[in-house]
Amino acid sequence: MTLDTYIFDIKRYAINDGPGIRTTIFMKGCPLHCVWCHNPESWSAEPQVLFKQSKCIRCGTCNEPGFTVDDCPTTARELCGREYTMDELMAEIEKERDIMEDSGGGVTLCGGEPLMHPDDALAILRELKRRGFHRTVDTALYARPEVVDAVAAECELLLVDLKLMDSEKHRPRTSIAV
Repeated sequence: MTLDTYIFDIKRYAINDGPGIRTTIFMKGCPLHCVWCHNPESWSAEPQVLFKQSKCIRCGTCNEPGFTVDDCPTTARELCGREYTMDELMAEIEKERDIMEDSGGGVTLCGGEPLMHPDDALAILRELKRRGFHRTVDTALYARPEVVDAVAAECELLLVDLKLMDSEKHRPRTSIAV
């Protein structure tokens, strides 16, 4: 089964995304474009080419016909977001099973906003449960209540990223892209 959601990063040895040492799966797509966002590359749900000027040596390779990001000799241009099958994603996660088990860790879904992709988030959580992993979801809760309830029922920990308590201050700092 190929996931419909693009993954833009898999962070190993994460210690701030739940208990123990974790593997954090970053899903693309977020409707909240917070001014303080640490992952603005997650806003678009689609893959995109990122450019890191500090890595560019101005070789001109990117101007050649047929250029792909794999042709960039310094990785100044890189693709952000790729498809995974469930088996591929689980194979990446399984690489760190011993470390996660020894530390009381597990797997965290975040992004972006994992609740933008409820079918894939639920499928991943259910497969992680079947394999015996501790499951955490890091979310801003920008989703329908039934999605929140379904996801909460499939994880041991729900981390809620509350932006601002004051609605009038919240709106201009989280421009909702709908």
